[in-house]
Amino acid sequence: MAANIGRPLEFDPDTALEEAMNLFWARGYEHTSMQDLLSTMNLSKSSLYQAFGGKQQLFRQCVGRYADQFAGRLRAGLAAAATGRRFIEAFLNSVLEDVNETSEPRGCLVMNTASEFAQSEPEIAQDVARSIERFRAVLQAAVERAQREGDIAPERDARTLANYLVSSMSGLKTQAKAGADAATLKGIIAVVLKALD
Repeated sequence: MAANIGRPLEFDPDTALEEAMNLFWARGYEHTSMQDLLSTMNLSKSSLYQAFGGKQQLFRQCVGRYADQFAGRLRAGLAAAATGRRFIEAFLNSVLEDVNETSEPRGCLVMNTASEFAQSEPEIAQDVARSIERFRAVLQAAVERAQREGDIAPERDARTLANYLVSSMSGLKTQAKAGADAATLKGIIAVVLKALD
């Protein structure tokens, strides 16, 4: 692989990728300059290109990393939850962390990327679609579990409800970024949960 040609890497690629992901997450792709990345990652331009390719390749790796982390947290949360319904409630209520943090809410990197690029970059659009599908699959498993446990009617279409939860969370995070307070978000969450009954 090209990354192994020449001098060995003298930094931790995993740490550098995490730093880049957080920068893109906070600023978006267009508002993150190459100089911002080099400064945050503490890399020279040649080291960045050697390890990650260009800015877009790095960004795609960051989106993939975010999706891996988020999907992993969802799977772990579902496995640990007392019931499928309780997991869904915790998933929706997690948006309240956005308004309780001292820093400005960042939303979801995957959904932010969908909004920033729309369909203008086909490869990134595919990355976003694959990421959303991973999130939806965990939520569908939660709905199906709640149906087995008697908390959601078994005749409801689990895939449709999972898609509804994905879109609801996207909207909640957008509301949080726009400055909605906790009371407003709790009201929306109550309506979303009522729709599952």
